[in-house]
Amino acid sequence: MDDSDRTTSRKLGPGGWLTIIVLLALLIAAIVYAVHAWNAMSGVQVSPLGWLFMALGVIVTTLVGGGLMALVFYSSRHDYDQ
Repeated sequence: MDDSDRTTSRKLGPGGWLTIIVLLALLIAAIVYAVHAWNAMSGVQVSPLGWLFMALGVIVTTLVGGGLMALVFYSSRHDYDQ
């Protein structure tokens, strides 16, 4: 591969644009649904223990995701995924 192949930029084709449009539509639908569900639960009370477990769930999920990404990078750097 010569240097001219690396410097040419590829433009996004129709399939790429369609994918972006579909993903943006799904994101907008998820946001609209989340706002609707949040507003529908205006009378619901969450106890302090509920908030604690919700926060712990977010923290543990983030740690597991970070740990898995670290394993992917470690595996890639040390050629374990060949």
